[in-house]
Amino acid sequence: MARKLVTDSKSIISEQFRTIRTNIRFSLPDQEKKSLLVTSSIPGEGKSTNAANLGVVFAQEGKRVIIIDADMRKPTLHHTFSTLNTNGLSDVLTRQEIYFNVIQKTSVEELSIIPSGPLPPNPVDLLSSKTMEILMHDLKKDYDIIILDAPPLLSVSDAQILSNKCDGTILVVNMDLVQKVDVLKAKAALVSSKAQILGVVLNNIKTPKNHYYY
Repeated sequence: MARKLVTDSKSIISEQFRTIRTNIRFSLPDQEKKSLLVTSSIPGEGKSTNAANLGVVFAQEGKRVIIIDADMRKPTLHHTFSTLNTNGLSDVLTRQEIYFNVIQKTSVEELSIIPSGPLPPNPVDLLSSKTMEILMHDLKKDYDIIILDAPPLLSVSDAQILSNKCDGTILVVNMDLVQKVDVLKAKAALVSSKAQILGVVLNNIKTPKNHYYY
């Protein structure tokens, strides 16, 4: 399923993603901190769309950005950017490929991706491996921002493992889909893994009719 990218820099949605970008920058002022995990409580909340568009707006300000599809169960990043998923993260973590061989450029200048690659039987083992740590270390040398699109927190433990390896985590919450109790469970899972929670992105929030810009 294709996901919409914010290519019109003058659109309201684009402005909202730039606001999120600014908030992230204030939350991670340390220049050495550059890896960001995007996840949700349950499937369908829009975490992959948010990860992709955050990558776009960071690249639009001249940052060297790479997005990793760390959802090796239901990957979507290759659909979003209309690229192939023949090789990717799973190949690197099983040492079938060197990481720079699986990086793909996108139509957005300064923005590259690493797709998930073939779906492995043991995503948790691969994501918690020393090879994943080495990959993150190597990518930090070449990119200003690393964004990981992770599976939902309440489905599998992948996001918990990855949140501990990233400098900050963003939780995407779809107001029309998820229950408050699930959001609280997701937050508790991140806290237990010692993740640095930067904040929440609300999707499908209803704006009151008397709400003005300011």
